Amino acid sequence: MTLAIVYILISVIAGAIGQILLKKGMGSMGPLTLTINQLGSTLWHIGTNPYVITGLAIYMGGVVFWLTALSHVDLSYAYPFASLGYVVMLIASWLLFNENITPLRLLGTLVVCLGVLLISRS
Repeated sequence: MTLAIVYILISVIAGAIGQILLKKGMGSMGPLTLTINQLGSTLWHIGTNPYVITGLAIYMGGVVFWLTALSHVDLSYAYPFASLGYVVMLIASWLLFNENITPLRLLGTLVVCLGVLLISRS
């Protein structure tokens, strides 16, 4: 069980790092709009961005650890741990992107943490 939790936490961290890199890559392109006329060039622009490529690769690495964890524990046990990504992303968004963290977001994140704690004790 302990090894599975390590796999899950690696998956959560890799997922968060991947998402941060995806945000960085997409932020460097400015706001995009998907239209039929520009779909090909937009997808090419996204798919050739080094941050997006690296973010997707790290995210996929996290998926490998997630799948390994699922081979050890029940999905109903593992899945709530994935919500720890919310906590990591809340902190990372604030530190790296200067996003505003409202009291309601903070409270919601604390509720998620409480839920993970309760499930981990089951």
